Amino acid sequence: MFRHIMLFAAATAGFVLLPWLKADAIGARVHYVGGTGASLTQKSEVTIQLENEDDLVLESKGATLRIPYSTVNVLEYGEKVERRVAEAVLISPLMLLSKKRTHFLTIGYADVTGHQQAAVFRVEQRDIRMLLVGLEARTGRKVEYQDDEARHSGKG
Repeated sequence: MFRHIMLFAAATAGFVLLPWLKADAIGARVHYVGGTGASLTQKSEVTIQLENEDDLVLESKGATLRIPYSTVNVLEYGEKVERRVAEAVLISPLMLLSKKRTHFLTIGYADVTGHQQAAVFRVEQRDIRMLLVGLEARTGRKVEYQDDEARHSGKG
């Protein structure tokens, strides 16, 4: 009897979690910081979708940008590292020992007229590795790292 209850619970959990797991596996939500020629609005939340085999799809409220993988010519990853001074003053001086990392992904590509364009995104730490690996696989390009610390964080 206990075994049947456990099997039912495991199956139910699988059905509940399956859509969530699938959604994370094919893309990520990022924040568009800026760029050139993009139809995305600055500081907007964007979903990067890697599921399409031909195009990188960037979607935000009211705008979709499709970039053929074959036109992507730059993939760059970098970090901005800051000390947690405000938290240290408010909470504990030990907070000065910790760092806040902000992760940035730059995608350079040629538009339909052949002009170089770029888009910069702020990415959550939990999504950066998946995006870097996915973009390398789809575009055939290697990610350029701004420094050794970014290389370490990007590759795990």
